[in-house]
Amino acid sequence: MYNIRILEFDGIEGLIAEMEKVDAHPKGIEIMAPKGILRAIKLEGVGYAAANILKQEMLSKGGEAAIASDIYLGEREKTDVLLLGTLRHYQRLIPKLRAQPLPTLVSIADEIEEALARYDGETLGSIEIGGRLFEWGKRTYIMGILNVTPDSFSGDGLMAARDFVGAALSQAERFVEEGADILDIGGESTRPGSAPVPAEEEIRRVIPVIERISEELDVPISIDTYKEEVARRALEAGANMVNDVWGLRMDPRLAGLVAERGVPLILMHNRSRPKDAVQEERLGGRYVGVEYEDLMADIIRELRESIAIAIQAGVALERIIVDPGIGFGKTVEQNLEIMARLSELKVLGRPILVGTSRKSVIGYTLDLPPDERVEGTAATVALCIEKGADIVRVHDVKEMVRVARMTDAVVRDSWGVMREARR
Repeated sequence: MYNIRILEFDGIEGLIAEMEKVDAHPKGIEIMAPKGILRAIKLEGVGYAAANILKQEMLSKGGEAAIASDIYLGEREKTDVLLLGTLRHYQRLIPKLRAQPLPTLVSIADEIEEALARYDGETLGSIEIGGRLFEWGKRTYIMGILNVTPDSFSGDGLMAARDFVGAALSQAERFVEEGADILDIGGESTRPGSAPVPAEEEIRRVIPVIERISEELDVPISIDTYKEEVARRALEAGANMVNDVWGLRMDPRLAGLVAERGVPLILMHNRSRPKDAVQEERLGGRYVGVEYEDLMADIIRELRESIAIAIQAGVALERIIVDPGIGFGKTVEQNLEIMARLSELKVLGRPILVGTSRKSVIGYTLDLPPDERVEGTAATVALCIEKGADIVRVHDVKEMVRVARMTDAVVRDSWGVMREARR
């Protein structure tokens, strides 16, 4: 009789829009809107006194707080805390915590406030890469992959060509024409079970390609390497950013180089170990038996550690991009979980890059070899964009540009489709 619906909102703006549709009073909207957005916030290792006060304060504001059952009895010194509340609850909680004499609670208040702002994208801003402005949150950016290797898992290694520099340029030209925003050039395969390549060989592969592309095309270039020497030569040759698949854990000099050059830096989470990789002739390599205490918590903690390394070396926070490392030291099931919970990375307050293209998680889910994974890639790209990805790293640029634009029209309305329809 009343056409009852249960509404879904991407954030507080959508809720405000619905309130405006029913002609609610502006003052009432201002008061009610924060009450309609629920946030579950988890804190780790909170001390006995702070945890109990935090629970009491949250309950007094109308929210909820779950802590270890035996913390009340003093049987443990620390506990994780799960807060459940609306934005309004947190708005009331934060000043109360800051008024407490316990310094820990003041710190917790600051971190909760920062986490909420970061999750809602308030801290992302924009950045210039290779002379182009990237405005995070406005649309999804496409990174095209150029594998200057003979052994890429996806079968697109350019070193197989007699004129690999010419082949790389042709692929780069096609990618730019198809809509790539960045080109990611790497000279070492990172497929499960692959062998490391000496810096000298990596340089031999990528430097002539970067030099040629930077001369011929006006497009930002990323160097995919974890070695300081390779990155230095690449930046001198015309690269504009560094993509480190080891999150500054392999070469301690790389952070200093990035800080010195003032270029953007992609930090990827990685727990790859050769002993955890298995090979299957048709589907390729994948990781098995990789254990995490708490998958998303561990990934976010380790990415925070990488960010701290970068900042300590002098890299500006606004120049950092994070990547959860799909396929790098994760099982098929873990990769699927990361994609489903990708939005949790927003708490880092940095743009999110995701690379699912043609990877084993798709192959083993659909039982398909690398050259038949375009539809699976499209599905993961769309889902990751909906969960907050700002950059997608792909092999099939033309197809994924279309997927990103369509997904953006739904989740960001960046192409103005819904705005036009409302006129």
